Amino acid sequence: MPVEPEFPPPDAVSAPPVASTAARPSRRTVLAGVAAAGAVLAAPAVVRAQAKALKVAVVLPRSGLFAAAGQACHRGAVVAPKVLADLGVTVELLHVDSESNVDIARTQAERAISEGAQCVVGAFESGATLAIAQICEQRKVPLIVNIGSVPQLTEQGYTYLVRNFHTNVMVVSSGLKLIKDLIDAAGIRFKTAVFVHANDTFGTAQRAAMDRLFPAAGLPFPILESIAYDPKAQDLAVEVTKIRALAPELVMSTTRSSDAIKLIRDMVRQRFEPKAIISPGSPGLYDEEFYQALGPLADFHITNLPWANAKSSVTQALAAAFKSAHPSNRFEVDCFNAGFTFEAIMIAADAFKRAGTSDGPTLMKAVKATDIAEHVMTGGPIRFDEKGQNNNIQAAVVQNRGRTPTVVLPAEFAVAAPVLPMPPWQGRS
Repeated sequence: MPVEPEFPPPDAVSAPPVASTAARPSRRTVLAGVAAAGAVLAAPAVVRAQAKALKVAVVLPRSGLFAAAGQACHRGAVVAPKVLADLGVTVELLHVDSESNVDIARTQAERAISEGAQCVVGAFESGATLAIAQICEQRKVPLIVNIGSVPQLTEQGYTYLVRNFHTNVMVVSSGLKLIKDLIDAAGIRFKTAVFVHANDTFGTAQRAAMDRLFPAAGLPFPILESIAYDPKAQDLAVEVTKIRALAPELVMSTTRSSDAIKLIRDMVRQRFEPKAIISPGSPGLYDEEFYQALGPLADFHITNLPWANAKSSVTQALAAAFKSAHPSNRFEVDCFNAGFTFEAIMIAADAFKRAGTSDGPTLMKAVKATDIAEHVMTGGPIRFDEKGQNNNIQAAVVQNRGRTPTVVLPAEFAVAAPVLPMPPWQGRS
């Protein structure tokens, strides 16, 4: 495997080792899985002869506030060249640390393009992705959004951007629908709920989507209040006191791992025990950092979001490569961030294979024509509408069980049954 350029160097990360169970599919199996209708990666011999390695800048927050998720995304990117090599595609990755800072993301992306990047993948955080989108539009370099949900990304007319991820509206809409499905499957009822969210770009967009969509969602309970918090605050004691006074049976949350940890710790300190804590589509509750900080207190929380499809040959190939390259990390935990990041790079590689050139306008045309039938994340074929949005992504109900994210709905993806209401804080082991 060729050495991939790094600027700056990758961050060191660690997590409990997990035994690998995935078998590595053959090159034939993986190629067949990724090639939609057997033709997605097909290209004339003359085009294949012309093609060289595509240089992709992968911009992620590998340090700073969003480092835990950014590093998980990075681990998926690191193994992408090996998996894609089985498809006969060579990609050269330029790893860029945005440091969880919008301005640094912008300047580093521009630097990467100036140093030869022909495509950009990123940037996990919506504010940074918006900043990069402006640069890519000016420089006519395709930007493939791995994770980033604010509506503006596909509503402001960018012609060099596609998003293989849910919008805020899609996240909340599918998340609320799955809460309804969960209520029916588990035979549980909630009388009241509150919605807790960060006051950053992502959190406020989620709040706007919740305000718009919840009244028509048909759920049999009211939201008593929406409570915003500063994700940089040292604790969330004040916010939890407000929640406790309202005594909701369901807490819906939009968090990231650092503030999700604070939220649960303050709930435990104040002995507030709802029937369930459910995120209708956000990170935090399933991150390794969350599990390590809270131990058994991290179990039974639920997140409704797309997840890795264990039945896909592409997922199996990615899992095998991931576990070989990162034996101290768990693919079962990282697969959301790693999976979407890998898919973004796969989209770039697939488009380059078909286009046979890294010329910006030609490559972008091929990106927009993407049609990949078998891939990593739950949902239908990866295709983009006229705005650059993939509308075929499907969410699942993921519950923490034994400190491992576990799909419990829909039935076709589930590997366990949901547990509700969640057990009391005390007595967990």
